[in-house]
Amino acid sequence: MKTVKGPAIFLAQFVDQEAPFNSLDGMCKWAANLGYKGIQIPTWETFLIDLDKAAESQTYCDELKGKVNSYGLEITELSTHLQGQLVAVHSAYDLMFDNFAPDDFKNNPKARTQWAVETVKKAAIASRRLGLDVSATFSGSLLWHTWHPWPQRPKGLVEMGFEELAKRWLPILDVYEENGVDLCYEIHPGEDLHDGVTFERFLEATGNHKRINILYDPSHFVLQQLDYITYIDHYHEFIKSFHVKDSEFKPNGKKGAFGGYGDWIDRAGRYRSPGDGQIDFKTIFSKLTEYGCDVWAVMEWECCIKSPEQGAREGAPFIKNHIIEATQKVFDDFTGGSTDPEFLKKILNL
Repeated sequence: MKTVKGPAIFLAQFVDQEAPFNSLDGMCKWAANLGYKGIQIPTWETFLIDLDKAAESQTYCDELKGKVNSYGLEITELSTHLQGQLVAVHSAYDLMFDNFAPDDFKNNPKARTQWAVETVKKAAIASRRLGLDVSATFSGSLLWHTWHPWPQRPKGLVEMGFEELAKRWLPILDVYEENGVDLCYEIHPGEDLHDGVTFERFLEATGNHKRINILYDPSHFVLQQLDYITYIDHYHEFIKSFHVKDSEFKPNGKKGAFGGYGDWIDRAGRYRSPGDGQIDFKTIFSKLTEYGCDVWAVMEWECCIKSPEQGAREGAPFIKNHIIEATQKVFDDFTGGSTDPEFLKKILNL
């Protein structure tokens, strides 16, 4: 067994133009004062990290890591969620996802994809320079618009989609292998990797590439009505990153999983701040500890009711109170004795 690390916080949703959320020093001081021990850095926020420099300069990485450490914090992972999303975008989503790309690559899907591929590769090198062996991302999607089988999907469409997805990711995964970094895909609605079956499809399509792993976020599974506890039993060996985010699913006679095109607050399935939803975090932390999952518990704020400031304040003690110090002793050891083969035979009447 292994003790889950934490508490940590994903900085992405807290970035703002106002201090302290507009500088690395400001966010580090804020997070440390709230009781966090780690930060997950969104690499698209250039004031938090210059990914080009980080991929090129060990000195820059040493200074960045030193600055974070000076606040009593560790960098848990680099996140390339937005860039990973752009590795695979169906044309139906081109205009909306263009917002994730630099201006030079907008309205040019081919160039945008290549930029995304190279950027996610840089995160592998930067992670190694920072002494990190895990990174977090999204898979992107070529097939999401077909998830409901109407109109009927032609035979072979899903297989071809995963073959193409694997083709795009394999060169990236090889760079992660070269740098000794595991790439954790957040299993998430809107991605081709959105449940256990699709994760296995992708794994198979890549020839079981050993750098493919999972960022486990149970909130997305509640919205899908997937058993998020048994998911850990199936995939614990792949879970190397962990978002602590709550959610709830409250269908009624007018709306269910599809949501009726409502805003988050109006949907049957919606995200909540940790402790405010329906997720059984006690069992989750027990499972992750039992299986020896080497993860940081990273608070992610996405709540349609509670403010980010309150969510962040409450998140650190919530995680701290759920972390289980893995025992190194068996509780009834005091009743045992030394092993004697002859004594064992007597017990068995042999």
